[in-house]
Amino acid sequence: MTSPTRPTGPSGPPGIVVLGSTNMDLVAYVARAPARGETVTGRAFRTVPGGKGANQAVAAARAGAEVSMIGAVGADDFGSRLRAALEHSGVDTDLLRTVEGPSGTAHIVVDDEGGNAIVVVPGANGTVTSLDHGDEALIATADALLLQLELPLSAVVEGARHARERGVRTVLTPAPVPERPLPPELLAVTDLLVPNEHEATALTGLADPRAAALALLDAVPEVVVTLGAAGCLHLARGREPLAVPAPRVTAVDTTAAGDTFVGALAVAVAEGRPMPRALAWASAAAALSVQRAGASTSMPYRTEIEAALGSAGDLEADPV
Repeated sequence: MTSPTRPTGPSGPPGIVVLGSTNMDLVAYVARAPARGETVTGRAFRTVPGGKGANQAVAAARAGAEVSMIGAVGADDFGSRLRAALEHSGVDTDLLRTVEGPSGTAHIVVDDEGGNAIVVVPGANGTVTSLDHGDEALIATADALLLQLELPLSAVVEGARHARERGVRTVLTPAPVPERPLPPELLAVTDLLVPNEHEATALTGLADPRAAALALLDAVPEVVVTLGAAGCLHLARGREPLAVPAPRVTAVDTTAAGDTFVGALAVAVAEGRPMPRALAWASAAAALSVQRAGASTSMPYRTEIEAALGSAGDLEADPV
């Protein structure tokens, strides 16, 4: 669907709005993650701008979209750095609020196999409980609205509902998965749901990714389940399921690989690429990101994705 406020047909880069979180990632690198009650020695520590919303915004901007961010940062040094990092990647931050108190933080442990464990402290993100008039006007101009679950659910539902009313495509990453089921009113205004395999299981109780995706199609019209090194799985009502393999790479840090995938996928779909090609594009972007340390700092630019996709002859989608 196309917003009545946005002209149809090619009109330059796609416009993407992200309603989501901004966090400063506090990352400790270890040989292996500590067990409960255990202390281990790390080999490095970094502070890296992140948050699922900001990550998806940076990924989409670097992949070639015109991106605007709706959310909040704190009135602290982290907040200033988070805003500057978004702007450095070309993301418009006019509607990124600054509120009293601390910015959001994510405390991340990355092991030598590239795996991670994360604790998120919402901070300023928790103040975004609803949209204001400027937010609504911005969403109405977009080709797609990207949503996650690191903001209060009330704002996520309101944003998705407003996008649906304006004919703007909604893309929801259901992370972190809430303890309670996702509200039907949110799923009813979600066009594309993009969980990873663990989130798909948490949402449905089904361990098999395809079975979980099929179950999710009862609530949303289209689902992409990301499978890490195994690629991704796409199911849509009335269409044959597709599987796209991931490029074979050595992972250094998988933090934000899923957000890189979603940001790149949103750009590819908004540009009108067929879904098999869009999935291959997003998979190539995610594969590039896991070969670098950090969240937003690891995300590839459009030219890098194009080069990687051109050299990856094994990323064609297959029916499953």
